[in-house]
Amino acid sequence: MKKVLMVVGLVTLVFLVLFVVIGFFLPTRVSVARTVTIHADKPAVHAWCSDLKKWPEWTPWAEADKTVVTTLGPITSGVGASQSWTGDSGNGELTLTQSDPNTGIAYDMNFINGEHKTPMKSAMTYRTSGDATEVTWTLDGDMDTPVLGGYVVLMMGGAIDAMFDQGLAKLKTKVEGK
Repeated sequence: MKKVLMVVGLVTLVFLVLFVVIGFFLPTRVSVARTVTIHADKPAVHAWCSDLKKWPEWTPWAEADKTVVTTLGPITSGVGASQSWTGDSGNGELTLTQSDPNTGIAYDMNFINGEHKTPMKSAMTYRTSGDATEVTWTLDGDMDTPVLGGYVVLMMGGAIDAMFDQGLAKLKTKVEGK
């Protein structure tokens, strides 16, 4: 029995060491870009993207986590508009830093875990495509938590892509009035 416990302890130690070593070498960079074509002009798209009061109608976050509670800041549209959220899947905050009906919006976002904030940059850019508007939603940042950050990025996999696709599809439906 003593030998079995020693082997189990040794195997556990080896796996723990491997987990930590591999974690140091995993990429921690998050970069997402998803695009949709909306049959509407840029100002119509911008009306939905630049107004945080409208976000619950098209963003996928509340559907993914029914416990999410969003609190809007004193400004809800345009530069300086802000919101924060709490939920089982995490807490965070965002502030619009750019808002232009011809080019799109940009916002700074923080995922919050206790005292630790993980900053991200996100944007929704508009480009005319015939009689439609091509909207590209991006997210860039670094999951800088030592060892675990790379595993978080690995687990997120295509989940963010899928959520962005879902949100853009809902935005298209809202803007096009379908």
